[in-house]
Amino acid sequence: MPGATYRSSIGHPEAGASGTGSKLYYRLELGARDNVYVSVTALPGLGSRVAFADGLKVSVQDTDGFDCDFKSVRFGTSRSPRPLTASAMRKLTPDERRCQGAGTYYVVVERTTNTRSPVSSATEEPSSTEDWDMELYVASEPSLVKAGPTTPPQEPDSGSETAAPVPLAGRPLPRAGGSSFGTARALGKGVWSDRIKAGQTRYYRVPVDWGQRLSATLEVGSGSRSGDYVTSAVVMELFNPVRGPVESADAAYDGRQRTTILPTLPSVAYENRFAPLDRVSGMRFAGWYYLAVHLNPDVGTRFGQDAIGLTLRVNVAGERREGPAYAGTARPADGFGVTERDEAAARNGAGGSAGGGAGTGPGSDGTAAASGGGDTAMKVLAAAGFGTGTVLLAVLGVWRLVGRRRVIRSG
Repeated sequence: MPGATYRSSIGHPEAGASGTGSKLYYRLELGARDNVYVSVTALPGLGSRVAFADGLKVSVQDTDGFDCDFKSVRFGTSRSPRPLTASAMRKLTPDERRCQGAGTYYVVVERTTNTRSPVSSATEEPSSTEDWDMELYVASEPSLVKAGPTTPPQEPDSGSETAAPVPLAGRPLPRAGGSSFGTARALGKGVWSDRIKAGQTRYYRVPVDWGQRLSATLEVGSGSRSGDYVTSAVVMELFNPVRGPVESADAAYDGRQRTTILPTLPSVAYENRFAPLDRVSGMRFAGWYYLAVHLNPDVGTRFGQDAIGLTLRVNVAGERREGPAYAGTARPADGFGVTERDEAAARNGAGGSAGGGAGTGPGSDGTAAASGGGDTAMKVLAAAGFGTGTVLLAVLGVWRLVGRRRVIRSG
C-alpha cells in the first residue's frame, strides 16, 4: 500500500540471462484524483565496485509506453557504493491529456551503466556485476478541493546556490543515525553528534511543517592520520517526505575536519512544485524530510578504519502556515503534515520501523493490507511475459470491495 516499502533486487546490464534482470516492470492501477509518487533506492553491497556512470533510472509510463515522468541518478565522481535513490511521479495537470485518467500504469526501474562516459577515465575499472538490493516506496497525494496559484512563492534567497544559511550554534547532543529511510533517526532543531565508519550511510529525519524552512550543516572530524584528498569523500543528501531527492552537498577529505552545507532551501509550500529546480520543487509538502550522510570507503583505506565523529547542525525556521485543503486522504494518511507525535519523536530521537513499512521478502507474496480508512492495498506478484527479472506491482481496490460486501451483509 502507499507508504509501504517493497524489497527486491536488480541485476547488472551485463550479467546476462542468468542474472536477476536489469530492467524491472511494476504495474500500478491508479484512480484519476491523486498524484502518485514512486521512489526507488538501490543498495549496492559494501565492497561493490561502481563506476562514474553507474546508476538508476525510474519511469512512470502509461499503457502506450509514454513516459509520464522519469528521473535518473548515478554515482558520479565519488564512485562510492552508497544507496542511490531516484523517483518519478504520475502528476495531475489540468492542461495535459496524457497520464491523467484512471487505469493501468507501469513503473520501470532500470539499472544503468555507460563505459564510454566522457567523464569516466579510460583506465577506470568496470563495475562489478553482482545484484543490488532494492527498495520501492509508493505514496499518493490527493488533489485539492479548489485549485490555487500555480506560481512558486518568491523568497529573497530561495534556491540560491551561493547564499548559505548560518549554521546553528550550540553543543552537540548524541543521536545515532539509522541505516535506511525506514530506520532513520528523528531529529529536531538542534546540534547533534554521531559517529560514522568509512563505507557507511547514516539516515536522519526532520519534521518540517508548511511555511517552515530547513537548513543543515555537516561537520566531519579528523581521522587517525592525514594525507592526500579523497574527492567527494563526504556526501550529504536531502530527500522529501516521499523520498524524492531535493538537494545534495559533498566535500573532499584529507584526514582533517571538513564542513559541508546544504544550499539555501525555500520554505515548504504547495506551490513550490511548479518551480523548475528540484531544490525548490522538492519542498512541496510538509512532513518528514530525510538527511543521508555517506562516508566514502576510500577514507578508511587512506586515513584509518576507526569511526569518525560527525556533527549535524539542523535548523527549522519560519512560522507555521495552514496547509492546503485536500479533496481526499493521502497515503500514508499522515504523510503530508507534522503532528504532535512527530514533534515528540523529534525531541526524543525516535527511530523508524525496521522495515520502513510492510515489505516483501524472498518467498513472500508481498500482500500488504491497508489500514485505517484506506481504500487501496498493494500486491507484488511474480510475472511472466515481460521478461526475466520482471515484477508487477498491482494496486488493488480491496477496501472498496470489502466495503461493498459489508453493505450487502448489513442489508
